[in-house]
Amino acid sequence: MTEIRLAERMARLGTESAFEVLARAKALEATGKRVIHLEIGEPDFPTAEHISQAAVEALLGGQTHYVPAPGIAPLREAVAAFLDRTGRLRNVSADRVVVTPGAKPIMFFTILALCGPGDEVLYPDPGFPMYASITAFAGATPVPVPLRQGNGFRIDVDELAALITPRSKLLIINSPHNPCGSALTRADCAAIAELAVRHNLVVLSDEVYWALRYGGQHASVLEFDGMESRTVLLDGWSKTYAMTGWRLGFGVFPPPLVEPVTRLAINSVSCTSAFSQYAAIAALDGPQDAVTAMVAEFRRRRDVIVSGLNALPGVSCLAPDGAFYAFPDVSGTGMPAPELAGRLLDEAGVACLAGTAFGSYGAGFLRLSYANSVANIEAALDAMKVVLG
Repeated sequence: MTEIRLAERMARLGTESAFEVLARAKALEATGKRVIHLEIGEPDFPTAEHISQAAVEALLGGQTHYVPAPGIAPLREAVAAFLDRTGRLRNVSADRVVVTPGAKPIMFFTILALCGPGDEVLYPDPGFPMYASITAFAGATPVPVPLRQGNGFRIDVDELAALITPRSKLLIINSPHNPCGSALTRADCAAIAELAVRHNLVVLSDEVYWALRYGGQHASVLEFDGMESRTVLLDGWSKTYAMTGWRLGFGVFPPPLVEPVTRLAINSVSCTSAFSQYAAIAALDGPQDAVTAMVAEFRRRRDVIVSGLNALPGVSCLAPDGAFYAFPDVSGTGMPAPELAGRLLDEAGVACLAGTAFGSYGAGFLRLSYANSVANIEAALDAMKVVLG
């Protein structure tokens, strides 16, 4: 057999454990075992009918060809208008919006455009594993910013400040947060903004869970002076509109980054599918009732799972402020979290993730997605109780 030798950079590229656990869970299901899926991070709700209908009409209307790499003008304008009327970003030019197939390309393109050997990227740990993976792939150095339970899994600004060096180029923040469900406060954002301006950092603000919050106003670094010119806003349709399979994301970039990011899009994906962009317009401009109902149901599920986890021996769990993840401390069980996650899958049929799937500071924790029915969540809790004795 011919030996295929991978490029060195492939050794620096990680993966998402959620998909690996999902595959293992599916293999168990194929043997006839019942598995309750609390591992994968996607809403278990259908895309609203008016959104799908807009896609059908676009397909039948001939929207099946290439479109401009940064997105069709009506969608870029719809994104800018949506951000304005929801108070997230006022009077933003549609020319700063770039639409991509899913939100991950916004991370990839931002890091590739800005960072390389000798640069450092600060990112939350625990955090979405792609932050460190893409950074390392680009040849830059990932620098974890610990999120600690004692601080509600929010960035400790003093600790962040101590990690900034002359090589720091990019700061990634995520609120509401995956996997911890935490949310930055306005005071947090003000302090982070001050650091970014003082140290000339670009900020990638991952706000893909923006709509999935359970009280209070969303806080963003973009509210503060000097940040609009140094912040990339990342968002998309997957979580808010239950459109994970549609692969639709967007970024709002400082003007000097729009052309380089567009060039990266041209070199990689060419453009985002035409018909789906019309569905994206319908999502933003149409009724938001489905979003409101989904958030209300997630809040109900959150209360069930947090209460149930806190009743288990050796487990404690903070109530998340947003997203749809519980991040319980399981150190009191006496089992390492990866071992416990394995036992829960094999013995209880409950698929979840060890906190270390999201970085070394996730040790001692599990992540459970409550994007599942209350009945299934309650069944999972009952099965976990048996394993934990």
